Amino acid sequence: MSRDIDVLVLGGAGVDTIVHVPELPLPYADSYMIDPGIRTRAGQTGDFVALGLSALGLRTHHLDMLGADPEGDLVRALHRDRAIPLTEVPGPAGTKRAVNLVGPDGRRLSLYDSTRGHPDDRLPEPTVRALATASRHAHVSITQPCAHALPTLREAGATISTDLHNWDGVNPYQAEFAHAADIVFLSTTALTGTPEHTMRAIAERGRARLVVATAGAEGAYLLADDEMTHIPVVTPRRPVIDSNGAGDAFAAAFLFGWLGGESPQRCARYGAVAGAYACTVPSTEIDAIGRDELLAQMAELAELADLVDSESRTA
Repeated sequence: MSRDIDVLVLGGAGVDTIVHVPELPLPYADSYMIDPGIRTRAGQTGDFVALGLSALGLRTHHLDMLGADPEGDLVRALHRDRAIPLTEVPGPAGTKRAVNLVGPDGRRLSLYDSTRGHPDDRLPEPTVRALATASRHAHVSITQPCAHALPTLREAGATISTDLHNWDGVNPYQAEFAHAADIVFLSTTALTGTPEHTMRAIAERGRARLVVATAGAEGAYLLADDEMTHIPVVTPRRPVIDSNGAGDAFAAAFLFGWLGGESPQRCARYGAVAGAYACTVPSTEIDAIGRDELLAQMAELAELADLVDSESRTA
């Protein structure tokens, strides 16, 4: 069977309006003067993952619902300009959009427009099946209507990954994605229990072979072959500006390594490097680390680790 697509990205296409605020939470006031201004640009979780995969040289295809509206035009232009194939399904409710309030430290508060979608929305099964059959792997966003596509992806023979983002470890909506995926990403931000407890529960109740929990400045945690590993944080080469898209960058780089046959531990280090890079990109811009830069930074980290190990042996 021909697999001409490395990664099929489902869902997560949309537009964000970026508003830089003096602090989060934002105290009530009649008005604020926003500097450096307010900007609307294409790019939500699926867009960022597709961009990251494509920048690393993987053949990437994005599938989602878009509206016949200005927001949809921004998403189409992003994919056209970055040469990322996009299959769009008409979205009667319009293209997904959100407002991101970004604090001085790069933290964000996202306000999603819940009217841009309907529980009965579906990605056409023949379209999903045809693209999945041509793909080595499918990365599924937890946005509506991707849950309905999970059985078709599995029947088509593609491996599946998903990102639960700030799941609390309990909400059944994200659990459906967690238990259907071979690789699960999540953030520790909102977990009600320990990362290890949630990660092991995902593996025990579903089919996940690998579970990764990103923990911001604390690095990340990897569950592979029933063994927990802590992945140290990577110090960015440039100042940290904004954490927006860091988790998507982590997932894209991890999949780059995994599809290349690397060990889970090395894949997670790829992710840490890419996530650190994403934190240096302003939220008003769209950028992703390239393959050469990723491999160069990995080589530098290996050299540094060898130097530290050598010094410890001679001490």
